[in-house]
Amino acid sequence: MIGWTLGQYFFRRYLVITGWFLAGIFALVYIIDFTEQSGRFSGLPGYSLDLGLLMSTLRVPMVLLQTIPFVALFSAMATLVSLNRKYELVVTRAAGVSAWQFLLPICIGALLFGLASVLLLNPIAAKGLGRVEELEAELRSGQSNVVSAFAAPWLRQRTDDGDTIIGARAVLDNGLTLSDAVFIHLDDDGDIVARQDAKRAQLRDGYWALEQVRRFETGDRPVTLESARVATGLRPEFVEQRLARPEATPFFELGEKIETAKAYGFSASAFSMHYHSLVALPPLLVAMTLIAATVSMRFVRLGQSGHLILGGIVAGFLLYVVSTLVKAFGSAGIVPPVVAAWLPVVIAALFGVTFLLHKEDG
Repeated sequence: MIGWTLGQYFFRRYLVITGWFLAGIFALVYIIDFTEQSGRFSGLPGYSLDLGLLMSTLRVPMVLLQTIPFVALFSAMATLVSLNRKYELVVTRAAGVSAWQFLLPICIGALLFGLASVLLLNPIAAKGLGRVEELEAELRSGQSNVVSAFAAPWLRQRTDDGDTIIGARAVLDNGLTLSDAVFIHLDDDGDIVARQDAKRAQLRDGYWALEQVRRFETGDRPVTLESARVATGLRPEFVEQRLARPEATPFFELGEKIETAKAYGFSASAFSMHYHSLVALPPLLVAMTLIAATVSMRFVRLGQSGHLILGGIVAGFLLYVVSTLVKAFGSAGIVPPVVAAWLPVVIAALFGVTFLLHKEDG
């Protein structure tokens, strides 16, 4: 069994390298995001350097969360390659420590890294994404020639007053608040009878509360109102499921939203898929570590084969692509979310374990 001191050394080495990778990716993403964002918003009134820096700071954690599997893969590869180049793995093997034993601290580090990503980084990223969407909505408000990247899909509601088609430039507060909302009222024949443009619309109990409204009716001049109400039979649970983005919901709130949706008979596939993906993230990082081990433990005198390491990177990338593809099927309800989330993890783990068994134990 690997000693406590040696295990701590490998564990700390992995965490330090992971920290450097995270810092580098954070800086790179921050610079790219700020540059791209400045090009999109610099011409809008209200945009400033401080606001741009704040928006990039709020958005980067979500981008960083998407790169976590690659960070785990590259960190494990860099850790093992650096240990190999200094002959530390050679000495460790000579002392009777097997590959499975000295990989254990690194796998534990990957597992803790995954838990920290789910329990700490995810809530920060979700809240930051929600806040940056609000800031974008405020900047875009009144800019008819700008379309939000997070534009809401159109909804159609039916009440005693007729049908109403609802759209918006941006969705806030998990779908319960619409920015630059449009309400198009139809008669029984499906003809447009009125249109209401509101700077903000909030879903209340049985109605939409509109603020700063401009109403257009056929044959009449536009009317400006401070507020207005539009009756609705839509429940908040339905609107959240229809408009809210799962990525903008913190991990600790996903379970409640899934149970609420099921209680009202709504499909919760997207939220359930996101929940199970987060639950499966720590084991996925351990599987990524095993894949890294298959290509990074070659004795340095034999040379660190560039082709072998490239193969590990390609394998990790293919695993990510498969995970994303299966996740799309799970979000659409084609595949059970729990299967879609855990299938790539099982495949990656079996691949890593099988290769190491063949390589280390014959």
